Amino acid sequence: MAILPYRMPPKLSFPRLGRHAIIAQVTLLALGTFFLTRVLLLAYSWKETAASPVDLLRIFGVGLVYDLAFCAFAAAPVAVLIALLPEGLWRSKPVRGLCRFALVGVIAFVGFQICAEVLFWDELNVRFNFIAVDYLIYTHEVIDNIIESYPMGLILGGLGLLSALVFWLVRKPVTAALDAPDTVGARWARAAAVVIAACCAFFFLDQSFRRISANPYQTELASNGQYQFIAAFRNNELIYGDFYQTIPLEKVDAEIREAISEPNATPLSTELLHLERRIVNPPRDKPLNVILVMVESLSADYLQRYGGKDGLTPMIDELLGQSLNFDALYATGTRTTRGLEAVTLSLPPTPGRSVVKRLGRETGMQSLGHILNGAGYESKFVYGGRGYFDNMNAFFQGNGYEIIDQTTVDKASIQFENAWGMSDDDLFRVAADTADRSAADGKPFFLHVMTTSNHRPFTYPDGRIDLPSGEGRHGAVKYTDRAIGDFLESARTHSWFDDTIFVVIADHCASSAGKVDLPEFRYHIPCFFYCPAHLEPRYVSTICSQIDVAPTLLSLLGISYTSTFFGFDVLAAPPESGRALIGTYQKLGLLQDDVLTILSPRMGLEQRVETRGAKIEVDIELPSERLRERCIAYFQCGAHVFSKHLNAEIAPGPRVAAMED
Repeated sequence: MAILPYRMPPKLSFPRLGRHAIIAQVTLLALGTFFLTRVLLLAYSWKETAASPVDLLRIFGVGLVYDLAFCAFAAAPVAVLIALLPEGLWRSKPVRGLCRFALVGVIAFVGFQICAEVLFWDELNVRFNFIAVDYLIYTHEVIDNIIESYPMGLILGGLGLLSALVFWLVRKPVTAALDAPDTVGARWARAAAVVIAACCAFFFLDQSFRRISANPYQTELASNGQYQFIAAFRNNELIYGDFYQTIPLEKVDAEIREAISEPNATPLSTELLHLERRIVNPPRDKPLNVILVMVESLSADYLQRYGGKDGLTPMIDELLGQSLNFDALYATGTRTTRGLEAVTLSLPPTPGRSVVKRLGRETGMQSLGHILNGAGYESKFVYGGRGYFDNMNAFFQGNGYEIIDQTTVDKASIQFENAWGMSDDDLFRVAADTADRSAADGKPFFLHVMTTSNHRPFTYPDGRIDLPSGEGRHGAVKYTDRAIGDFLESARTHSWFDDTIFVVIADHCASSAGKVDLPEFRYHIPCFFYCPAHLEPRYVSTICSQIDVAPTLLSLLGISYTSTFFGFDVLAAPPESGRALIGTYQKLGLLQDDVLTILSPRMGLEQRVETRGAKIEVDIELPSERLRERCIAYFQCGAHVFSKHLNAEIAPGPRVAAMED
């Protein structure tokens, strides 16, 4: 039996579209790719998506709208360029060769985007967003991370072969498009139609259309990664009052003053949303040092106390019983910069990206470092990687900290490093050396230490634990736990150990995904204060937040200060006043009285009952107006204070004295 040669179906030639038929062919290819990507991601997260047949129709229907919108954006400039080319130039060999070369590049790109979206989804459970934009900026960390984490040679080689195969299959329709007769009027009419479609998508389609369900997985699957990537440039900061529910400023002021009131606080201003107040703490006989270790991606449920069954944190599990431990402390967000912002500035999360990333507006604010500097401390940010990543160096330098990162450390002293920086063992050696120098100078010190090892590619020095390096997060968690335990054991041999409070806290959880927006258990993180000579071990059950770390620490240090912080001293607060603030870049939530109140863009608001730790959420039947107003007050005030710079650095001396008078 003779084997007939492959023939491309005639309909892919699109003869009536003239030379623009090539755009139609690429559009079909892109739509097929987007459909395949959506199917792959759906299969990968089928259980979490929990989609009914109707849900699937919505996912793929809405997804098609975003797919077409992106295709219109991408096609508009090409359609205009094709219309501009004179007939002779269009039919010239260089232009025809360039078209074929560009087509191969497009085919390779759409193949690559499938791989990129799957990897991005595997890490963050979302389509491309402004985190992906950041990844383009920080190419060293990201590219090295990808190379160390995935078999890129195999992936790229496969994409190359696939691109060549697809081009061979479509070569005849492409030639037909290049040879198609056309007129000036027809090609400009088609170009105008594509431009109009792109303009309609730009002005009339936004991210709200994709919110087809309360299940975040369904919303993300109904999105288009490339469209989301473009939207990230428009939506990395949201003006609170334009997108979220508000209440009168007088009401905001009253709610916030009540929320942050403490017995030892004296307000210094009656102006609306001016939160300056004097906090008077009983002084200590001698200053205590602080080493605050912020651990990358350490979810509470890795710990045995909070349900961990894999034995990944034996060192921390033992330390909890010897420490002042905060059992119900929550991260404010799902990114490292959110944790840094909350602990450093005691500021609620604002819509869009973290304050750390607000270039040009990320400095000059009242910070934990500024306050401790005013009390005679040396405040330093010690980071295992390169601090230009995520704008961390600029943020900390501009808010009172000296920077020590991988670029300031002698490379010969680094025994192990990967894409994200030096190992936690190396980092803690640097921290100990830094503490030794401050102690030798006779100065109290505050070190904010940020780890990197619990991050893909999850590699660490061989032989440190019983799990092989580079084979997953469990090994990285266990290694980080070992490094922390060994650091504290080693610190006992230093002169400053007895008079140092060690704060160990996560920046955020390892995963933020859930079947609902802002799943409470995905924000629960460990936090404990360890100082055997000065702190009695106990467990504190009050619900609290990363924004409460600074005021609680300053109370234990016996330092009085002028504050614009939104947090409170957890140890002095009655348990019933506990609350946590959590969020993503769009959703903002207040967890209080076992009710989670969530604000969302386009004036959205929902409330649900949270059975904390049980991973169960129930919609509330009778919304609480009291909690609604308190939630709005926190985030409306936080956004206002930041935008108006009302939390500016407060210099010690005449200004403070004048306010106190």
